[in-house]
Amino acid sequence: MAVLFGSLTSVAQTSTTEVLLETTEGNIRIALYDETPLHRDNFLKLTRMHVYDSLLFHRVIKGFMIQSGDTNSKNAKPGQQLGTGDFDYTQEAEFRLPQIFHRRGCVAMAREPDAVNPEMRSSACQFYIVWGQRFSSAEIEKTQERLDTMTHGRVKLTPEMIKVYKTVGGTPHLDGQYTVFGEVVEGLDVVERIQKADTDDFDRPFLDIRILRATVTKDIPKAPVTKVAPKTPTTKGRKK
Repeated sequence: MAVLFGSLTSVAQTSTTEVLLETTEGNIRIALYDETPLHRDNFLKLTRMHVYDSLLFHRVIKGFMIQSGDTNSKNAKPGQQLGTGDFDYTQEAEFRLPQIFHRRGCVAMAREPDAVNPEMRSSACQFYIVWGQRFSSAEIEKTQERLDTMTHGRVKLTPEMIKVYKTVGGTPHLDGQYTVFGEVVEGLDVVERIQKADTDDFDRPFLDIRILRATVTKDIPKAPVTKVAPKTPTTKGRKK
């Protein structure tokens, strides 16, 4: 059965799948949006392959976000600079504005900069969880000006989005540029704790914060098997 999220947004998102991240700081449960099926299915695939097991939160910025998924972080030495570990493919962007945006607790995929990635395709495996901040009206206005410049007027914050950014918080300057594909439904306090970690000059926490294990706890429902009734023998053309 679909679960409804985002009561403060204009249209609720739906999710039939969930992934549990067991971390050194506690558990984070993530619901993946059905509206972004390419990213949902890729994240489920990598989780089943145990790709995220033992990876670090290698990039943490207080008041902004926490990032993981660097495949080089599993056995990284203390102080080693991280951020380049990935697979040899990217994912097509799935922007779903204004229904899905960077409010606090949402999960999005990292990507290469516009200069080398004009289509804004997502990383294969690196993802981040939004923390952000709450915005005043003046800050929202400045953010919209920034978005107008960065997206050539393509992204406009709606009244519903602005309400969420003022009351819940998030990172609106990323909207329409990075694909949001899920949200934290349990463990937002863990995200808050991680984003407060002390970090080095490359935003890596001094003390390792690790995903111990990632598991699919709610998978895509299997299509029901349709039973076909056996055909009744025909008597067409048979002599009596």
